[in-house]
Amino acid sequence: MTMYRRMALAIVTLIALTISIAAQSETPAQGDSQKARPRTATSSQEKKDQKTTGERLEPDDTSRTPSDVSPDMQANRQEQISEEAAITPYYNNFFSTYRLGPEDVISVEVFNQERYSRKGIIVPPNGRISLSLIPGGVFVNGKTTGEVAEIIKKRYDEFIINPEVTVSLDKAMSYRYSVVGDVLEPGVRLMSRRLTVTEALADAGGVLITGDRSKVYVLRRQPTGFVAPIVVNVSAIYKGKAPDSTYLVPGDQIVVPGNKMKNVKEWLGFTSVLGFARVFGVPVP
Repeated sequence: MTMYRRMALAIVTLIALTISIAAQSETPAQGDSQKARPRTATSSQEKKDQKTTGERLEPDDTSRTPSDVSPDMQANRQEQISEEAAITPYYNNFFSTYRLGPEDVISVEVFNQERYSRKGIIVPPNGRISLSLIPGGVFVNGKTTGEVAEIIKKRYDEFIINPEVTVSLDKAMSYRYSVVGDVLEPGVRLMSRRLTVTEALADAGGVLITGDRSKVYVLRRQPTGFVAPIVVNVSAIYKGKAPDSTYLVPGDQIVVPGNKMKNVKEWLGFTSVLGFARVFGVPVP
């Protein structure tokens, strides 16, 4: 009986040893395996987060466009960027090359020197503005703001170490042009920005139905003193068949001649006057 007990005990010990060895040779636990495995986006929420993160744009990143932006919005944005890029050089060119004259309003700023700075200076008819510590002032007529800044800088160099002078054009009042002929509001106007012929005509109320849009003349004085005409086909510009690239310079005069309809109206007016004279016996010269 004792021998059977010993055999049973040996069998139980052997089974326990076998189970222990098998447990040690098994793969790591589920928690450890999750730590060892690289993380992958398996859930729908993780995939959605990855998609959103992938489409996020940085402020300077214009190479990609988010999918929630409609094609119309994209096209409108591109058009705005193109217009800004096209218009900005024209305005910058106008103000950088603008030559000062009477009634222009400018400001002179000397960095960190308020006592020498002055704002809202109206250029007088003689073209000479007065500034602190500059006897006789500074003559500015016919000069750009950059040229005036250099002159003031040299004059203030006697009182200030390395002066930094900035001259800005606040109001352009001396550049003028005129529009005459068959327009709604003919007259002399200020050129406060760079203008094309069509823009000037629009400011004058537009061309009347009696005006000839195909032969608008820009009379411009040449360096020789003579006036030369520049023919502009405004009708072709309105139809998109010609570029709107004729810009005005100070002193230009736009002339809109009459068309055939105007000649017919004048003839009809003359015949009506002639008929009135015949009825009432008024002598006609």
